[in-house]
Amino acid sequence: MKEIELNKFGYIRVGAAVAALSIGNPEYNAEEIKKLCIKAAAEKVQVLVFPELSLTGYTCSDLFHQRILREMAENSLKKLMEETALLNIVIAVGMPIEADNQLFNCAILFQQGRILGVVPKTYLPSYNEFYETRWYRSSQSRISNNIVLCGQTVPFHENLLLKDKNSKLCIGTEICEDLWMPIPPSSQHCLYGANLILNLSASNEIVGKMDYRKQLVTQQSARCISGYVYASAGQSESTTDLVFSGHSMLAENGVIVSETRFETDKIIYRDIDIEKLMNDRLKQNTFMGKVEKQDYITVTFELKHEITTLKHYNNAYPFVPGSKEQREIRCKEIFAIQSTGLYQRLKKTGSRKTVIGISGGLDSTLALLVTVEAYQKLGKSLEDIIGVTMPGFGTTGRTYHNSITLMKELGITSREVSIKAACIQHFKDIGHNLETHDVTYENVQARERTQILMDIANQEGGFVVGTGDLSELALGWCTYNGDHMSMYAVNCSIPKTLVKYLVSWYADSASNHNISRALMDILDTPVSPELLPPDENDNIRQVTEDLVGPYELHDFFLYHMIRCGYSPKKILMLAVMAFEDKYDEKVILNWMNIFYKRFFQQQFKRSCLPDGPKVGSICLSPRGDWRMPSDAAYDLWVSELQDMECL
Repeated sequence: MKEIELNKFGYIRVGAAVAALSIGNPEYNAEEIKKLCIKAAAEKVQVLVFPELSLTGYTCSDLFHQRILREMAENSLKKLMEETALLNIVIAVGMPIEADNQLFNCAILFQQGRILGVVPKTYLPSYNEFYETRWYRSSQSRISNNIVLCGQTVPFHENLLLKDKNSKLCIGTEICEDLWMPIPPSSQHCLYGANLILNLSASNEIVGKMDYRKQLVTQQSARCISGYVYASAGQSESTTDLVFSGHSMLAENGVIVSETRFETDKIIYRDIDIEKLMNDRLKQNTFMGKVEKQDYITVTFELKHEITTLKHYNNAYPFVPGSKEQREIRCKEIFAIQSTGLYQRLKKTGSRKTVIGISGGLDSTLALLVTVEAYQKLGKSLEDIIGVTMPGFGTTGRTYHNSITLMKELGITSREVSIKAACIQHFKDIGHNLETHDVTYENVQARERTQILMDIANQEGGFVVGTGDLSELALGWCTYNGDHMSMYAVNCSIPKTLVKYLVSWYADSASNHNISRALMDILDTPVSPELLPPDENDNIRQVTEDLVGPYELHDFFLYHMIRCGYSPKKILMLAVMAFEDKYDEKVILNWMNIFYKRFFQQQFKRSCLPDGPKVGSICLSPRGDWRMPSDAAYDLWVSELQDMECL
């Protein structure tokens, strides 16, 4: 794949750096900071944050009142800017600033020799080990909006936003204690447009404080739907009664994406997806809430498009947690949501029986397991679950025996109704040749099965549990008014890639060996509706993924289209990276075209879906998360894929 300018897709590379300092020696500190800036530039970092008062050292105490220290800090800043003028990085360092007859603890933001602005700290801690009001004043005491620093007249304001001309990046800044307040300044910054918050900090270590800092950073980045760069004073600041660790974090919308602690001369960096953050803000229309009128200063700057290798988590299976431990937790939670939804529906309708078609495939297996769990919650006999296997022209011995084993071992009522004779009669009635294996041949079988389930539900005073999953709904891979329909669809927001893990998780935890063995064989069975005759060896001939494409690709496309709002080009770029060892780029592009066409063309099926429990962040229910006209054109999405110049 060709090199890609990732900034065009909304990615900004941000970093936090902790230099080895000499307390009270700005000249030395500036040199150490410069070294890390050069290293960061080599890694294409575009926004780099150093700790609070990093040019002087945070722990200078009464030395801050020494003019020689403040003058040397300014001289060192000027030299640092001159020596980093060729680096295309927005750099944030800390130093004391004298203005309005007062001293302020400030963040200095500069790029290529130009000071973009100076942000004074608002909330000054003077409790326990902190005594900042002895030396500094809050930004609320500020009078001037501009100051002269290093010969430049620059903005001097706590409400300062830096906007990139070439992207959606908008930077806001706060300093250490500001974050610890009930309403941090960054909350207001984000309401006024900031999507990346920088925090220059000096937070010492005591037992348990690290965890609290992480909670603050993750929660603030989540509340603000923003990126958050937190750089804290390093081990060099440790003196007298205090120890500092250089705890630094990069967060994106509630997730710590990189972190370091007790390391010096260390840079951490990642790519933050500004496009996704802004899309989330647009979708979450409560985000702006009540915006208080405040004065803001906006300064523009320009980042060049440089990053071409992605340093951002790009999971090929976005619906599936990465670690086994997380998967087990997630599977248990999803299973509980599904079974609770069905439990409530059973309880409120007073249905005596539940009817479910058991095919020996993944989806019907998961639906059956969920139904068993719901009945156990109700304290009802599992015999009130009626599992119906309906052999047809494509049913293989493998799937048939697995379905029989499951029903028997789980202790539900098992019924078998062959659909062959009824389908042959129907073919005669409508004048269809039995040997013509077309869509009519397939859908007659699917609708016959649904009719049988509905009629048995009428007989027994119960209702039908649907088995179709989210991936099938996205592609419209279901027969309209056939398996498309039920009284309650327990799998409707479970994608196929996750269905596999849920069944696997159940198999691993099942105490019944026969159930586990059947489940593992079901997991190994190719996904198929079994509507076409098997081959001469009784193997499945109709493999779904050969016809509509790999579900792992379609789930990837679905997640990034619906959850992130990405363009087809961006999704294609990410898919090529995520599946580079498995699928050729042309193969991915082909299936992606099919995904978009089917997603748009099959919306009419989703417009009349049965009820079912929402489980994850993506749901295609027309009553909930997804409202789309059934006749929307897909041309715009598909045509963008024709231009491959970006790849």
